[in-house]
Amino acid sequence: MTDLILRNVEIDGRTGLDVLLRAGAVAQVGKELEASERCEIVDGNGCALIPGLHDHHIHLHALAADRVSVRCGPPDVTSSDDLARTLASAPGDGWIRGVGYFESVAGMLDSEILDRLQSTRPVRIQHRSGALWILNSVAARLARLDTADHPGVERNDAGHPTGRIWRADTWLRERLPATTAPELDSIGAELARYGITGVTDATPDLPPSTVEALMDAHATRAIPQRLHLLGAPSGFRPSEPHCTVGPYKIVIADSALPDIDDLVCSIRRVHAAGRAVAVHCVSREAFVILLAALDEAGLHRGDRIEHGALVPAESIDDLRRRGIHVVTQPGFLGDRGDAYLRDVDPTDLPDLYRCRSLIDGGVPLALSSDAPYGPVDPWEVMVAAVTRRCPTGDVVGAVERITPPEALDRYLAPLDDPGGPARHVTIGAEADLVLLDGPLTEVLDDPDARRVRATWIGGRCVYSGP
Repeated sequence: MTDLILRNVEIDGRTGLDVLLRAGAVAQVGKELEASERCEIVDGNGCALIPGLHDHHIHLHALAADRVSVRCGPPDVTSSDDLARTLASAPGDGWIRGVGYFESVAGMLDSEILDRLQSTRPVRIQHRSGALWILNSVAARLARLDTADHPGVERNDAGHPTGRIWRADTWLRERLPATTAPELDSIGAELARYGITGVTDATPDLPPSTVEALMDAHATRAIPQRLHLLGAPSGFRPSEPHCTVGPYKIVIADSALPDIDDLVCSIRRVHAAGRAVAVHCVSREAFVILLAALDEAGLHRGDRIEHGALVPAESIDDLRRRGIHVVTQPGFLGDRGDAYLRDVDPTDLPDLYRCRSLIDGGVPLALSSDAPYGPVDPWEVMVAAVTRRCPTGDVVGAVERITPPEALDRYLAPLDDPGGPARHVTIGAEADLVLLDGPLTEVLDDPDARRVRATWIGGRCVYSGP
């Protein structure tokens, strides 16, 4: 890898600086650095150079599958007639995989309702929360739901499957026709275009085939980003450099809240193996259960809450004292805040996707996408954290707004320390960098992914804009 000098860039408000990248790291920072004959030079034109962004909660394969699935919810589909037309026009003649469904379209779907919309082809539609799949009767027969013995398979009073399957993605996948893992090249390129140089895949209980596919994607640079896995099995050791194993993902499903003793045992088992836990927690009930379970099981450095969709004000200090990190997604407010205003109990709205109060309360807070279930663009998430504005223009929890620099910092923490101190462009740091198209204050006045001019990972350019 040849040396690279980024000339005339702004770093932390200091202008006119040069940065030398060598062997994947920042080797020098100063004015008018001398370049060797073989050194590549990029003129920064006085624009800001910042560390690469980290998405601390994303689902890579689900995002790739989402990109080739049929959109079944708002804003593309808003009625049962829309949904019927969308399913009828789906390409091919085999399985239809739908995503993004929400009850405002045609109510709470089950096999019977879905049959009235599409009865000839096997259909499976995912709720936009990612927690639920709904199968029509053709698909239910092919997936052998009648003989299924899984707690996520919902049954009616007569004991027959309703077609709804809760939080059983891996189990369901094993009962469907065999398919290869979706290609990740376009996802890696999209993330690089946003300035993302590191990702935490938060998919739980990754089977060996999926872990292998992720390692292959990283080895071939389909996913050039540094990769941190929450769902890797206990004892897994990545075969690829720049791939790491993070806290172990545990899901507290609101469709079936766990027995607290079982949750305590799970947490203790993970801690005993030397890993922290990353616990999916979106409801007030789940939050209370989790804190009680952590108090009983004991804490481990790096324990974290995923989503923290509802955090009671009186519990903020409890989180700080326990050292628990929160990885949240205010992008949901910009994406579907109008539904929250309509459907969420008004008493819960002040607790929704907190940011300001957690930062002020000393709780380590990171921002992330939860893509494909939330918007993947980090700049869009930052805007949501700053404005708290939903699609209708209404504001959800104005007191929880944070400043643009604070929002950016929540994307700059290390992968293994979400909510920790923001990384900086300093000598010895990994050369994971983003060149913007203007001074940082100007870019943060109106955050937009189009302001990303170039992205480097380990000193290698993975995106160069027009």
